Amino acid sequence: MELIDCLILGSGPAGYTAGIYAGRAGIAPVLYEGIQPGGQLTTTTEIENFPGYPEGVDGNQMMDDLRQQCVRFGTEIRSAIAVKTDLSQRPFTITFDDDSQVQCKTLIVATGASAKYLGLADEEKYRGQGVSACATCDGFFYRKKTVAVVGGGDTACEEATYLAGLAQKVYLIVRKDYLRASQAMQDRVFANPKIEVLFNTNTVGLFGENGVEGAHLVYKKGTDEEKQLDIQIDGFFLAIGHKPNSDIVKPWVNTDEVGYIITEGATPVTNVPGVFAAGDVADPLYRQAITAAASGCKAAIEVKKFLEENE
Repeated sequence: MELIDCLILGSGPAGYTAGIYAGRAGIAPVLYEGIQPGGQLTTTTEIENFPGYPEGVDGNQMMDDLRQQCVRFGTEIRSAIAVKTDLSQRPFTITFDDDSQVQCKTLIVATGASAKYLGLADEEKYRGQGVSACATCDGFFYRKKTVAVVGGGDTACEEATYLAGLAQKVYLIVRKDYLRASQAMQDRVFANPKIEVLFNTNTVGLFGENGVEGAHLVYKKGTDEEKQLDIQIDGFFLAIGHKPNSDIVKPWVNTDEVGYIITEGATPVTNVPGVFAAGDVADPLYRQAITAAASGCKAAIEVKKFLEENE
């Protein structure tokens, strides 16, 4: 069976950056791109907050730039999807969807996290045209406009508050009749005149000619008081959580209750010696391309150190 010094699972900013650093360190890493080559940023039209692109850059273009840089330094990129891991002993064994298997001395898990969506066909239709799952990433495009945020937890309240600093009005669409957010976050939302909270409300569709122009809502769905209404919006933000793509390593690697991989302090080191986590799969807090890239750098540095100490 093929034995690899460093195997990287995932091809977002974390995975590619890990490949760049590991390649430059002479480790000859192998990177599997997984189910979404380029990661979440390939669903984003324009990225304006990543250093080095003063005029902004298309998400696909930026990920292609990172990929080419990764290859330039000797990372071999493959396209299969990992379906099973055995991390019980080194070298680790990874099985892929084409029934191939490889063994590796070290593993960097950079499989990312997937934003949770409502499951509406319109979310896919308008993705990148008004539908977003990251206010920090895309809020700037909605300055002085009207937007809606879906969710009732801390994340939703944080995103609504952040967007209120940019937009002229923010609807916070809450399925229940209360907010699940901490009291401090609730107080912030209710004190902001730009935020209007719509309790007991479900989003059932979006509409617009050239992007999102509004949302179809239902108030108190399934009750005698059910009422349908439309709101005019320019942007629709999902804030109902993320699912870290950690299932493949969960039997071996410690995760929190949501599934985010737990690492030692500010390092990418996991509880399994030789296994490192980088990017959104281990980051419930920031979830930015730049922080993911930084953690990919850290992971590659730790791999180099681990290999030197254990060879």
